[in-house]
Amino acid sequence: MKTLSSITWKNIENYLFRKGKLKMRNTISKKTVVLGILVLVAVFASMVYSHCQIPCGIYGDPARFDMIAENITTIEKSMKQVTELSQKDKPNFNQIARWIGNKEKHADELSHIVTYYFMAQRVKPIDKAKGKAYEEYVRKLTLLHEMLVYSMKAKQTTDLSNVEKLRTLLAEFRTTYF
Repeated sequence: MKTLSSITWKNIENYLFRKGKLKMRNTISKKTVVLGILVLVAVFASMVYSHCQIPCGIYGDPARFDMIAENITTIEKSMKQVTELSQKDKPNFNQIARWIGNKEKHADELSHIVTYYFMAQRVKPIDKAKGKAYEEYVRKLTLLHEMLVYSMKAKQTTDLSNVEKLRTLLAEFRTTYF
């Protein structure tokens, strides 16, 4: 005699199949279906998050500059909080970890805007033969790359000079871009 705890989905399926109540066995397990759904959700979620990389024509360049500036300010505040909380007699490691996570999140958001908005969509390749236009193109790419490097450095440390460098690069890029 089977106990209630030994009854499983597979046992019920086998019983129904033998009795003719279940015409065809499930060839796909529940786990496979759930995994498939999760993969689809992940794929579509990533498509929704990024600004469309199709020629939609909807661009908000000034808004992106404001978003980068806001991320820089948040990185700076996070660095100051990490430093301040770390110097206390009894540091609150939970709060320190949260501020570090916040700093890294905003550095990633900055990098995302630089990479997926400006580098992938807005700064268009220019033929070398176009002289001055090509030099401006290279200058924009160089500034964007430097912003990525200092964003990475901001994640690695609490050195406020990285924040100042990001601000300087953003101002330079704004002037070059517009």
